Amino acid sequence: MDSGLITLGVVVVLVLVLLVFFFYFVPLGLWVTALFSGVRVSIGTLIGMRLRKVPPADIIRPYISAAKAELKLDVGQMEAHHLAGGNVGRVVTALISADRANIDLPWKRATAIDLAGRDVLEAVQVSVNPKVIETPRVAAVAKNGIQVIAVARVTVRANIDRLVGGAGEETIIARVGEGTVSAVGSADSHKVVLENPDQISKLVLSRGLDAGTAFEILSIDIADVDVGRNIGAELQTDQAEADKKIAQARAEERRAMAVAQEQEMRARVVEAEAEVPRALAEAFRTGRLGVMDHYRMENVQADTRMRDSLATENGDQDSRRSGRAGDRP
Repeated sequence: MDSGLITLGVVVVLVLVLLVFFFYFVPLGLWVTALFSGVRVSIGTLIGMRLRKVPPADIIRPYISAAKAELKLDVGQMEAHHLAGGNVGRVVTALISADRANIDLPWKRATAIDLAGRDVLEAVQVSVNPKVIETPRVAAVAKNGIQVIAVARVTVRANIDRLVGGAGEETIIARVGEGTVSAVGSADSHKVVLENPDQISKLVLSRGLDAGTAFEILSIDIADVDVGRNIGAELQTDQAEADKKIAQARAEERRAMAVAQEQEMRARVVEAEAEVPRALAEAFRTGRLGVMDHYRMENVQADTRMRDSLATENGDQDSRRSGRAGDRP
């Protein structure tokens, strides 16, 4: 009796395990859903997906949506895209949206966009509903030296044909910023920019900045324009300060050269005075100058110095007397 119950329990467990494996490898519920949706998918195809480790629901449900939207897709291609790492559901949704918007988007191009890392559904949505990209604050300087700070709003539409290999939003922002700097720099005055900001947008738009990008620029609008610093005046001030420092350096150089020249002349005088005793000794040795002659010369020089000193003292006294006489009433 006990052995019979054990056998029955084992059989029940085996049956349950077999049923679990059966319903796992044969998703009857998904097959029935596809059948009642008007989509013919064989049981063998679903079992093959399981064996290839592809979730059948990720393929069949988008396939049903495509069939209801009257899009003809191939289950094998959808499975291959899933195995390549793509998102089948978003690709099918993008195809349906593109078909409703009369946008030509083949299956191969959509899968290529998805595998390239771009959001194909967002690309279709941006093609239908253009996107507005706001640039950061761009600082430029007009010809009169006044800084102008501008913010632009760029309205773009996705270009489906250039989504693979085309540049992104960062390139658009960089090119618009470059064009804004060029447009402001070509203006004679910042007042011209403030009076007609649309000139910036027209000049930037005429340059074809969307070439090689994944977008088509529809319009460029200047959202905000502010006046910044007086860059020209600051540059002139800096230049004047630099010229001043250069002039001071040159003056210091000339002063140093003059001091060096004066010291050199003093050294020459000292050197010349050092030659006098040698000349006197040489004159004594050769007999060209006698001792008495040298004494007489010394007396004459001393007398001359004395006379100069007396003359200087007398001149000072006369000047003091004349000063006192002038002070008397």
